Amino acid sequence: MVIGIGNEYRSDDGVGLRVLRALKQKALAGTVLIECTNEGIDLPETWKAASVIVIDAVSSGAQPGTICRLDALAQPIPAELSFQSTHSFGITEMIELARILGQLPARLIVYAIEGKDFSMGTALSTEVESSVQQVVAQVTSEIQGGHQYRSTAANGPSSGMSACSTT
Repeated sequence: MVIGIGNEYRSDDGVGLRVLRALKQKALAGTVLIECTNEGIDLPETWKAASVIVIDAVSSGAQPGTICRLDALAQPIPAELSFQSTHSFGITEMIELARILGQLPARLIVYAIEGKDFSMGTALSTEVESSVQQVVAQVTSEIQGGHQYRSTAANGPSSGMSACSTT
């Protein structure tokens, strides 16, 4: 299951949806693709016993376009990552609540894409737009059992971010 999170009317906040829509053009047999434009309060019920990849925009102070791949089962989402949400309850809070309640999926990978512009609008910034196809390729590879993305960027966030790269 792949879940793209975002608000397509808040510029870079729509990157998770943009990646998900690009994934819909691929032949990913047996993969459920879900657009999440609300608070996501029902995600733990949706992802029960599944292998899940979540894609969302983040604001951590890293270079725009930076991509972080996090294994949310191995460790909590680092505090310096601020997932952009127009709601008071974001993906980090949802994951941690699911962890406390014992409702995490069997596998939970989070792709966090550093945004630049979260103002009203539908266009992604150039830096974030250039990350879309890279994340599509990485997620497609993971789904098809290929190599997992594990590169490192010197300018990405440091605490627990061993899988970040800039485009």
